[in-house]
Amino acid sequence: MLMRYWQPFTEIETIREQLDKAFDQRPAARNNSEAAWRPALEFADAGDNFVLKAQLPGIDPKDIDVQVTREAVSISGERRYENTEEKPGYVRSEFRYGKFHRVLPLPAHIQNDSVQAEYKDGILTLTLPKVTEARNKVVKINLAEIAETSTTPALEQANQ
Repeated sequence: MLMRYWQPFTEIETIREQLDKAFDQRPAARNNSEAAWRPALEFADAGDNFVLKAQLPGIDPKDIDVQVTREAVSISGERRYENTEEKPGYVRSEFRYGKFHRVLPLPAHIQNDSVQAEYKDGILTLTLPKVTEARNKVVKINLAEIAETSTTPALEQANQ
């Protein structure tokens, strides 16, 4: 009698690989040429500025195109495919190559002529200053003065 041990993690990994193949949106994933991918973005509201970070590891800055309008940020570029078939020892590569394009609509208008950019360790950081109207201005309202001005005419009318 043949005994077979059930290995749930191996079966789960097999199912995951099958689902990845079924839902893989890269049209040329089989030969790794011109495969589309989307870099991860991180967006934060830092008071007077928005800060947008994009993960672009292994991409030369000259291959990245950033366009900023008052309402949106567009990041596009290409991670060029390295021919690994000629190198001995390569068994498998899960890196994604090809062109990418991301557009992020902004929740408020920005001063697109004052954007600051930094590209370090594969992370593109854009500091997007908000327009003056979009910034949260704090205005102190003196309720005592408002109460005095609104009650003074009413008191004068009551005394007459």
